[in-house]
Amino acid sequence: MPSAPTPTPTPSWTVGSSVVCRVDETPLPPETGPWLLPAATADVVLRQDWLRPHFADGSGTLLLDSHSFAFEAGGLRVLVDTGIGNGKTRANPAWHDLRTGYLDHLTAAGFPPDAVDLVILTHLHTDHVGWNTREVDGAWVPTFPNARYVTSRTERAFWAGRAMDEARRQMFDDSVVPVEAAGLLDLVDVAPGGTELTPGVRLLPTPGHTPGHIAVELTGGDGGRALITGDCIHHPVQFAHPGIGSCVDIDPEQSERSRRTLLGALAGTDTLVLGTHFPPPTAGHVVADGGSYRLRM
Repeated sequence: MPSAPTPTPTPSWTVGSSVVCRVDETPLPPETGPWLLPAATADVVLRQDWLRPHFADGSGTLLLDSHSFAFEAGGLRVLVDTGIGNGKTRANPAWHDLRTGYLDHLTAAGFPPDAVDLVILTHLHTDHVGWNTREVDGAWVPTFPNARYVTSRTERAFWAGRAMDEARRQMFDDSVVPVEAAGLLDLVDVAPGGTELTPGVRLLPTPGHTPGHIAVELTGGDGGRALITGDCIHHPVQFAHPGIGSCVDIDPEQSERSRRTLLGALAGTDTLVLGTHFPPPTAGHVVADGGSYRLRM
């Protein structure tokens, strides 16, 4: 009788007295990079040797990923962003009607859905809110029924006042509105210097990609510190070229300012940077590199 396959260990990092787990959803297809970061041409990418082989291939194609991060802090089980989700109608073919093992990975990491206390949404884009809900008997219901879902008040107000195309309205209807209807979505005013959400967890304003975008800082005790980027930084090529922005940045100039400010504050520190779309090995430290930066793993 064949032996059962050995479970794949959950990727994780120790941050002081805390452990941060990467909850994998899916790699993103090769065409994602040229669409998302059009200024990151093959020539630009190939000039940064340190990006290969983990963050770019030999042809200069960017490698990107979709995942969440989970950890315990302040006595709470915390999940940061919820990926694309399964079985959802999406305009992007790479996100449409997925069937991934995300919830199995989350449970294997020690965070079964019913045990999650806090879901932090860095912003309200399709690939960051998808597992907010799952389909039960033909209806979209909150995946984490015992959790407080949190995002920036500025973020929700922006989308509430913006005309949406059909694809974005569909996303809100299946992944945001059901959470609001259940009374689980909390809106937080994020101060310019950051706002403590719970002991050890701070929300940092990093606007530009969206007006209310936030990064998440974890202080794990014993001097440990980590920073989860959200989409303030999509890919490590932006360490070397902070001026490279995303095609979906709402305010490209503000996005660049937020990125430069964040990288400058992190450079040369012991803060572990965890990229929400960085493929494995996903994490490292920001170091100065000439007039710019790179990620040291």
